[in-house]
Amino acid sequence: MIDSHCHLGSHKFSPEEIPQIIANAKDHGISRMITLATSEDDILTNLQLARTYPEVHACLGIHPCDVHETRDDFESLLSPHLDDPKVAGLGETGLDYFHPAPKGWTDENYHARQRDFLRRHFQLAGKHGLNVVIHTRDKTGSASFDDALEIYREFHESIRAVFHCFPGPFEQAEKVILLGGLISFTGIVTFKNAQQVMETAQACLSGSFLVETDSPYLAPVPHRGKRCEPAFTKFTGARIAELRNQTIEEVSRETDDACCCFFRVT
Repeated sequence: MIDSHCHLGSHKFSPEEIPQIIANAKDHGISRMITLATSEDDILTNLQLARTYPEVHACLGIHPCDVHETRDDFESLLSPHLDDPKVAGLGETGLDYFHPAPKGWTDENYHARQRDFLRRHFQLAGKHGLNVVIHTRDKTGSASFDDALEIYREFHESIRAVFHCFPGPFEQAEKVILLGGLISFTGIVTFKNAQQVMETAQACLSGSFLVETDSPYLAPVPHRGKRCEPAFTKFTGARIAELRNQTIEEVSRETDDACCCFFRVT
C-alpha cells in the first residue's frame, strides 16, 4: 500500500528518526510514500528526502495557511525543481477558511490570496505536466471546498486534483470525481464518530480514492492521539476494506494503481 500524503519534513520528525520511520513503513507493507512540502522552509527538506530514499517521492507547494508569509512570486521557489523525476506533483496547496486571518490581514484579503495562489499552482502544474494536491477546511459550511472546486473546474480538462483528507459527504466527493479528480481518506475514517466519512468511503467507486496518513497528524485507531507515521496507513486501509466488504489486498491494489497514475510514479 502507498501512503499518498505524509509530511516527512515536519518538525515533528527529527532528521535522525527518518531512516527508522521509513523502515517501519516498509515493515508494515507500505511500499512508497508521497511527502509534501507546505512552505518556503521545507521545500528543500522534502526534496532531499525524496532524492535520498527510493521509496519516497515529493510534492512541492505552498499551504494556504502560509500564503501570507510567502513571497509573491512563489513560482520562483518551485519551478527550478519541478522537472526532477522525484517530484510527483504540486501541493500541498488549497484553501483554508478555518483558521483566522493573521495579524494585519482581513479574512477577505487572506482568502483572496489563497485563491490566487491555488489558481497559480494549477497554472504551474500545467506547464510541467503535474497534478495538484488540495487542502480545504471550513469552520462551518463548505465555502473553501466550493471555491476550490470552482478553481479546479477551470483546469480539469488538462490537470487532475486530489482533495486530500476528505471529510465530506459523498455528494461533495462525487463533484470532484466527475471532474476527473480523486479524494483521499485519512485515519479519520477509523474514528467512531466519523459516520459521514465512513459512508463516503463505502459509496465511492473503486479507483476514485486514495489512502493517506497526513502524518504526523490524524493517527488512526488504534493509535489515535499519538504522533502518526506512514506505517499506520495499513490501519486506514483495513478499515476502508471492512466498510466496503473488500479484502485489504483489493483496496491496496486499487488505491496503489490510482496513486501511481495520479502521481505518475512506478
